[in-house]
Amino acid sequence: MTTQTVDLESLVRRRTVRVDPMIESLVPRFLENRKRDVIALKGALADGDFDTIQSLGHAMKGTGGAYGFDAISALGSEMEISGKAQDARSGGRWIQLLDKYLGKIKVLYEKVDSA
Repeated sequence: MTTQTVDLESLVRRRTVRVDPMIESLVPRFLENRKRDVIALKGALADGDFDTIQSLGHAMKGTGGAYGFDAISALGSEMEISGKAQDARSGGRWIQLLDKYLGKIKVLYEKVDSA
């Protein structure tokens, strides 16, 4: 297991995510869209559609951190890599972790220090 994998898994284990209240109205829709992505990703994995896995992973990599969800960005990055490599085993692992993460996180709206 690599250090990057350990760091990613520790990010995913966090149950509470602190999000700036300025974007509170956007977060529920963002998370609902990620849940839809999980459904699409599972279908893509079953169909061997690695382009979709790569594309959705890339999109999550770019947007997760902007909403305060670093784990989503990190998982998206790994899915993008798995899709590009056409690696169903690792792609499935990251999709499963994203699904688990989305099912357990609690969002706490508070001003986030930018230090």
